[in-house]
Amino acid sequence: MELKKDWIKDLVIYQVYPRSFQDSNGDGIGDIPGIICRLDHLSDLGINALWLSPVYRSPNDDNGYDISGYQEIMEEFGTMEDWDQLCQECHQRGIKVIMDLVVNHSSDEHPWFIESKSSRDNEKSDYYIWRDPKNGKEPNNWASVFGGSAWEYVPERGQYYYHLFSKKQPDLNWANPKLREEIFSMMEWWVKKGVDGFRVDAISYLDKPQDFPDSPEPPQPDGYSFSACLVNGRPGTHGYIRDMNRRIFSPYNVLTVGEVAAPDTEELARYVATQREEFDMAIPFVAPVVEISTWSPKKLRQDIAADYAALKDDGWWARFFSNHDKPRQVSLYGNDQEYWEVSAKMLAMLLHFLPGTPFVYQGEEIGMTNMRFPTIEEYNDPDAKNTYRQQLLIGATPEEALHQAQMISRDNARTPMQWNGTENAGFTAGKPWLGINPNYRQINVESQKGDPHSIYHCYKALIALRKESRALSRGDLEILPVPTDTLFALKRSYQGEVLLSFHNFSAEPAEVPEALLPQSGQVLLSSYDRQGGYQGGSLRPYESVIFRL
Repeated sequence: MELKKDWIKDLVIYQVYPRSFQDSNGDGIGDIPGIICRLDHLSDLGINALWLSPVYRSPNDDNGYDISGYQEIMEEFGTMEDWDQLCQECHQRGIKVIMDLVVNHSSDEHPWFIESKSSRDNEKSDYYIWRDPKNGKEPNNWASVFGGSAWEYVPERGQYYYHLFSKKQPDLNWANPKLREEIFSMMEWWVKKGVDGFRVDAISYLDKPQDFPDSPEPPQPDGYSFSACLVNGRPGTHGYIRDMNRRIFSPYNVLTVGEVAAPDTEELARYVATQREEFDMAIPFVAPVVEISTWSPKKLRQDIAADYAALKDDGWWARFFSNHDKPRQVSLYGNDQEYWEVSAKMLAMLLHFLPGTPFVYQGEEIGMTNMRFPTIEEYNDPDAKNTYRQQLLIGATPEEALHQAQMISRDNARTPMQWNGTENAGFTAGKPWLGINPNYRQINVESQKGDPHSIYHCYKALIALRKESRALSRGDLEILPVPTDTLFALKRSYQGEVLLSFHNFSAEPAEVPEALLPQSGQVLLSSYDRQGGYQGGSLRPYESVIFRL
């Protein structure tokens, strides 16, 4: 399979959540100078692309995903000069810079919205989605993703504006060509400053049904009905993305990753099939509560097979188990207790063995785990707070409601990076903006860098292997038949190079069919390297092994 942007096959992308990565000035909030001082960590790992979660000016209602100034830097994070230095230092190290971009909505404190809401006849009146009241109430029964109505009344206009997310995140009106031109110009400005790519947030919702019909979904406890399904993946949205591609992505040869809400593999493929000229790859968004309740090794293997079949002739994959919206991968898919180390390595070895571009989320490379705050007040995530409220409304006890919030909270992935065993994990000299996981004294970068059998060194070895193995970066995938749902057997091959891997997704041993075991071959990596590596025959709990045949 040939891609126009063949260089994206050689990337290993590291996602930094700036607020939680490294604080440089003691205010308890991570910042851009902090990222700069930790770039050697990325270089040492072998990372060659940095995805930066939003650093634009923002009132932080949703941790920077509510932008009030697209061409400015949030004061807490530093200055535009700091960003310029970050970009320059990354490029000097051979690291590409990928900016997170939010263009489905802005902040209600963006100058566009302030002008738009001031009256019905101003120049930017139509930059957002406004509708008249219906029988003195909201225009329809749609619910916001974060709970409550998706409509907010503004007395100055005598109208409601639509917000799929928080009421401080009004949706932009992509039907307005002037608004689209403003966004394309802004993207071009960033590319000319040195940005190598964009990860585009919540991109599936740009086109809205202009009649805004009531949702047929049953109402939630607060009386409103889920609406995302009515605006998700409409044909007009795909058209807007193709416009974006024609104007910015293709002419400037930038990497593009869409965060998409795709109900099935076919819809996912529409965003990334090369001939459709939309995105290079996509990150499918699955609500944490759905993923936690539906995930299984069997489903994961089925999803891998379906994704591969859909795109192997025309497209590419973003491969990830972790990001800022998901529970920590070793806590969700692995075993963060008895088999913490081997299961963290197993997950890494499986992911980096798959075709596509691998993503590493900060802290994943040392096996950071979920954090269960003891009270809802200690959570920052609006989604966790909404889950807690909704659970109370349906009759859950405060303890049950808190448990649900703990399970799905995005704060699991947002606790500060654990650099060393000193106070506040080496993240800040001040009071951290969000509580630090108390296990930082055992799980941290410094201790793992000095341990050749650590999770960190497993990641280093995987990234180095991917760079030298064309079978991993470009090879075909074969999923081999196995007798149990918890065993994965995978083969990658390219121009005579063949790699074989087995992965046991279980706390029980797994028998590998004798016919699949290689008669000769070199063991390249084992999740049990601390215990002497692969012993042959059956796999131990959460054991992973990669052979070169």
